[in-house]
Amino acid sequence: MGFFSRLRKAEERKPIKRVLPPGLLVYAIGDIHGRNDLFDQLLDRIDRDRDQHPHEESVLILLGDLVDRGPDSDKVVERALSLSQNFDRVHHLIGNHEECMISALSGDVRALRYFIRIGGDATVRAYLRDNELYDNASFEELAELFPSHVPPTHAAFLRSGEDMVRYGDYVFVHAGVRPGMPLDCQAKSDLRWIREEFLSATTEFGAMVVHGHTISEKVEMRPNRIGIDTGAYCSGALTALGLEGSNQWVIQAYC
Repeated sequence: MGFFSRLRKAEERKPIKRVLPPGLLVYAIGDIHGRNDLFDQLLDRIDRDRDQHPHEESVLILLGDLVDRGPDSDKVVERALSLSQNFDRVHHLIGNHEECMISALSGDVRALRYFIRIGGDATVRAYLRDNELYDNASFEELAELFPSHVPPTHAAFLRSGEDMVRYGDYVFVHAGVRPGMPLDCQAKSDLRWIREEFLSATTEFGAMVVHGHTISEKVEMRPNRIGIDTGAYCSGALTALGLEGSNQWVIQAYC
C-alpha cells in the first residue's frame, strides 16, 4: 500500500470532531418514564453544573418517554411544563410512549388496551389517583375515564412535542434514524420506534445522533450515536448528556 493510500485510510478512521455553536450550552435528558424523583434530582444537578459553564444560551432537550412504567407520569409532565422558566429554550420529543398515550386520550378502547400493555397502566393510575377505581373498571370504562382525568394543558403539551431537534453537529431524536436516509427525510415512525437497524449501523448519519428508547447499562458513546437511556424506571439511574463546544459529559441521578 502506497503512502497516500495509507494516509487516506488513517483519515477515514480518524474520529469526526463534533461541535456546537459558540456560547451554546445544551443538556439532553433520556427516558424518564414516570420517575419524577429522579427527574427532580437530575434537574438540580444540571442547575449546579450549568453554573460551571459560562454561556450565552442554555437549552434543555427531553428525549421523550416521559410517561409510563414509573409511578408519577403526571408529575413528570407537570414539571416539564414549568421548565421554560429555567432555560432559554426547552424542547420535548414525542417518544413511542407519548405517541401511544396521545392515541389513548382519543377514547379509543383498542388504543387504550395497547397503551396499558406497554406500561401505560402506571400512567392511567397516576392520573386517576384511585387504584380501586382502576382495578374495578373495564377497558371501556377506562377509555372514558382516562381522558377526563388528564388536564388539557398536559394533553396539549404532549401533542406539541417535536420529532427531531438539531444544534450544530448534533441531532436529537427519541429512538434513532434510518441509515441511508437523509435526516430531513426521516419517517416519524422510525424517529419514535426504530431499534436494530439504527443501533447496529456503523455508517455516518450526517450528524451525531443523541437518542434514548433503547436501555443500556451505561451511556453508549459510539462514533455515530450516543444512547442515554439507562432505564430509569427499573435501574434507578436517570441520565443527561451535557454539550458545549466540542466537549461532552454525563450527569446522572440515582436512587
